[in-house]
Amino acid sequence: MSGDIARLIEIMAALRTPQTGCPWDLEQDFRSIAPYTVEEAYEVADAIERGDLDELRDELGDLLLQVVFHARMAQEQGVFAFPDVVAAICDKLIRRHPHVFGDRTDLSAEGVTAQWDEIKAAERAAKGTPAPASLLDGVPLALPALTRAVKLQQKASKVGFDWNNAAHVMGKIREETEEIAAELDASAVDPKALEEEIGDLLFVVANLARHANVDPEQALRGANAKFQRRFHHIERRLGEMGTTPEAASLDEMEELWVEAKRQEKTGV
Repeated sequence: MSGDIARLIEIMAALRTPQTGCPWDLEQDFRSIAPYTVEEAYEVADAIERGDLDELRDELGDLLLQVVFHARMAQEQGVFAFPDVVAAICDKLIRRHPHVFGDRTDLSAEGVTAQWDEIKAAERAAKGTPAPASLLDGVPLALPALTRAVKLQQKASKVGFDWNNAAHVMGKIREETEEIAAELDASAVDPKALEEEIGDLLFVVANLARHANVDPEQALRGANAKFQRRFHHIERRLGEMGTTPEAASLDEMEELWVEAKRQEKTGV
């Protein structure tokens, strides 16, 4: 174990030492820390999205701290410690890559994926873990909804339950938007039914992204960033005019939105 990792583990142990440690750290458990673990993973993804490698270094450190934190709490319970986590992932990587560390060297990327699933199934059998009751079991509920939608669709597609191509998905999108329009046109809109229809539309859009080899989470993050960037332009330009978004009309803001789009395309 490197000196730096050993020092990090020692720092974490000090933070969790009763009487002398940090009161906040001492109050935490696996459940309370889990949201921070997810948040740090997103911040890693955000740094990558922005191409900020200095920030990526820092965010990876924060994510590593989460691993050390969980491992420390497990060690305190006598379950496992950080070296066990490292040993487990090393063993798993070697076991699941026989095409690298073994004799099989002729696999395609698709073959590697299939082999990975076969090895996982063999691992479950060796542990005596019952086979999943459903093909869709094992897709974590805590995943972001768009990501989970894609993973559910990928599982179903393995047995042929899928559209043939993106064009067929587009037809389903049109169908779903018509159902939403019908719900909105109803004399008495049912909020629950409307929520369900919009959910169906989002699920199908995630499917379209999958067929187009687009990560829907990344695509939506990009759209969010674009909206924020263009709205900042509106705020800045209105400020130059001596006014604010609150005082501006929708037409004025729309004109500045178009201006922002034009500047992004032309660089002027």
